Amino acid sequence: MNWDDARIFLAIAREGQMLAAGRRLGINQATLSRRLTHLEAGLQTTLVVRGPQGCALTSEGAALVAHLERAETAMLEGEALFKGGTARISGTVRIGAPDGFGIHFLAPRLRLLAARHPDLNVELVPVPRSFSLSQREADVAILVGRPERGRAVTAKLTDYSLGLFASDDYIADMGCPDGPDDLGKHRLVGYVEDLLYARSLDYAAQIYGAFRPGIAISSALGQMQAVRSGAGIGVLHDFIACAETGLVRLMPAHSVRRSYWLAYHESQREIRRVQAVVGFIKSEVSRASGWIYSARD
Repeated sequence: MNWDDARIFLAIAREGQMLAAGRRLGINQATLSRRLTHLEAGLQTTLVVRGPQGCALTSEGAALVAHLERAETAMLEGEALFKGGTARISGTVRIGAPDGFGIHFLAPRLRLLAARHPDLNVELVPVPRSFSLSQREADVAILVGRPERGRAVTAKLTDYSLGLFASDDYIADMGCPDGPDDLGKHRLVGYVEDLLYARSLDYAAQIYGAFRPGIAISSALGQMQAVRSGAGIGVLHDFIACAETGLVRLMPAHSVRRSYWLAYHESQREIRRVQAVVGFIKSEVSRASGWIYSARD
């Protein structure tokens, strides 16, 4: 089996679409389709059912993915044996992170990582509802709450807190709630519940109780923008909202505590570019942890 064909098949299996796989590999869709057909012909089986909604693995395709991922892991570990020493850090590392951490905290600091390792390419992507380190959807993941056990190396980064916020304009128009029971008299901003990929993200229910948000946005930063515009009262990350002008913290005693965790697949332990990124994230969070979780005082 040609490894280039196998690598293409893995990308199709992980992306679920020819177009997305082609973009990821930098190969046009026609070439991708032709290489997949060549692989299937050589194995004398159908690996993927192609349809208008994407590509679905056959049972044979799913079985091959499992074998190829083990081979991929072995290749990465072998590569690491010869890229130690004083060689410059290079290659691509994909980081999956929730938007609050990824966009607000990590993205502004990537210039420091780029200055430290100019040959390193970094991809920062949002954590989707379904996420797999073993399928290389990301090399490093930032998760809310402790990850489930598996073939992942995990480390707690920091606690963070969330609380109720409203804009100056909203308060001028609608006033402040005197307590949790008054929230039912106000417009509330929250998440789209069926798009929550982890129950630990359902922190609004912990503060709002039985009251339902009238405005639901599936992005933490989108919620903040809505609250800042005067759309209503929202449960926002303290380390983000407290840095914004025009937002007021309401009922300080009512807050929610969560934790950010870092995870990467155990096969990446010796991959220098991955460990460089892991070390950078841990260092930056350590330096800023007092700011990230300061609302507890």
